Amino acid sequence: MLHTPHTPLALLTRRAFRASVVSSMLALGLITASLLPAQAREGVEVGQESRFAKLVSADTVEGAANQKYAELMQQARAQNALFPDNHPQVVRVRDIARRIVPFTPDWNPRARQWNWQVNLINAKEVNAFCMPGGKIVFFSAIIDKLKLTDDEIAIVMGHETAHALREHARSRMGKAAATGIAAGLVSQLLGLSSTGDQLLNMGNQLLNLKFSRSDETEADLVGMELAARAGYDPRAGISLWQKMAEAAKGAPPEFISTHPSDNTRIKQIEANLPKVMPLYERAAKPPRR
Repeated sequence: MLHTPHTPLALLTRRAFRASVVSSMLALGLITASLLPAQAREGVEVGQESRFAKLVSADTVEGAANQKYAELMQQARAQNALFPDNHPQVVRVRDIARRIVPFTPDWNPRARQWNWQVNLINAKEVNAFCMPGGKIVFFSAIIDKLKLTDDEIAIVMGHETAHALREHARSRMGKAAATGIAAGLVSQLLGLSSTGDQLLNMGNQLLNLKFSRSDETEADLVGMELAARAGYDPRAGISLWQKMAEAAKGAPPEFISTHPSDNTRIKQIEANLPKVMPLYERAAKPPRR
């Protein structure tokens, strides 16, 4: 580091030391990139995590999600709706997930311990989701009807994964507990009962939760960054939501029923592209199909 006439050598040394400490802590996993000040990291900027999430145990929410996910997979298998592991579309979405998952701990350190799974179900709904704990499900219609590219699948996957990483479901449940909504759910959240049936009921709640528009906006931004870091073009968010807008004519797909308007989110994506394009340009790119 050069010593300039306007900057004392001691100050430069302290800055270099602080930068070295931060780099070491990141490498050791003692802090994550999402915890650094906005000016200290590249990528999108989002608000603080909701205080309501702390009212509910993450282990409890993830346990309920795991149980519900297992039930969904069993039902899909029984109905011959679960695509086999060697199906080209299953291979495709899992390949994309393998590139995205390594970047998830930057947004939630718990993601390192999650048992990530990705499956594809034959269903007519244009939908996809990621349950707490890293359980990702795509419905075949969202890929087939919208003719999604790999970049667009990565945007969808990043968006849904962001909901789990930012613990939006846990926050919504915590808010319900704090405000006295859904008394039956509150008893589960506060640990007043813990039977398998009650965990299953909590899992049902997870599937039926509607995220707020601010949650959806945050998921858009975090998901776009995850896709960019994994080597997928974040500009695909624009074409994705143009396709969603076309599909929404008449009855909106479940995937976008609570989301901000397509024009609003496209403008937000365009405004944040300068923050993620450098990440994409430097990232190792996946093979093009």
